[in-house]
Amino acid sequence: MSLCRVNGQPAEGVPVRDRGLAYGDGLFETMRVQAGQPKLFERHLQRLEHGVGRLRIPCDLDRLALEVRLFAAELGEGVAKLIVTRGIGERGYAPNAGAEPTRILLGSASPSYPAHYAQDGIGLYPCATRLAEQPVLAGLKHLNRLEQVMARAEWTDPAYAEGLMRDLGGRVIEGVFSNLFLVCEGRLLTADLSRCGVAGVMRAHIIEHAAPALGLPLEIRDLEYEELLAADEVFMCNSLYGIWPVHSLDARRWSPGAVTRKLQAVLADSTSGT
Repeated sequence: MSLCRVNGQPAEGVPVRDRGLAYGDGLFETMRVQAGQPKLFERHLQRLEHGVGRLRIPCDLDRLALEVRLFAAELGEGVAKLIVTRGIGERGYAPNAGAEPTRILLGSASPSYPAHYAQDGIGLYPCATRLAEQPVLAGLKHLNRLEQVMARAEWTDPAYAEGLMRDLGGRVIEGVFSNLFLVCEGRLLTADLSRCGVAGVMRAHIIEHAAPALGLPLEIRDLEYEELLAADEVFMCNSLYGIWPVHSLDARRWSPGAVTRKLQAVLADSTSGT
């Protein structure tokens, strides 16, 4: 089922002067919808509230939340993508003080990821494209995704389900569309995202819920490439597919480990009713 709403009304486009089109001036959330409910919705709203605050985009979050819930109920099953832009503007970078933000909701079918990605793991492609460092935008799921577009264009081999992205200093940051975790001697490690990267909703759920539920110690810090290669387990995560173990990167091989399996089980339980 394909659906589209702009500012709460059925539509198939936006004005050509919308700043989201002209400058990527906005944010987005991609939500899994099951039984008419957006999953992990409160976490998506929290991230959006943080993002519009940092970008200084005025947004009625209560109205937006109601629109998303109604949209999800109509969609039933699939993926709801919410885009919020600064709205229509004139030529030039300066925002219009009185501009109303544009709210876009796009509905699509659920992605058909192979079941063996979650069971057996995935191959991780070593992307040459590097993430630029910009602390002002770090962590935000903003509309400027050209780094990810360039990185994803680097491979066509179906042996790779995701790509590894590093920053300009070579530090390990994330996947093209996922966050990354390492397991080292029973500890969870994930990258500090204060310079670049996207603070994913599933990443936050693992940090704040799943890891504490299992009593797993967790560190958020800079991760060097050598630490990734030395890790006992590696997995990727996002809000659509949950957790995928990583079984290979270049010549390095891993097996899905006990910590990854426990986290998968906890996530299955904790997201089934949200």
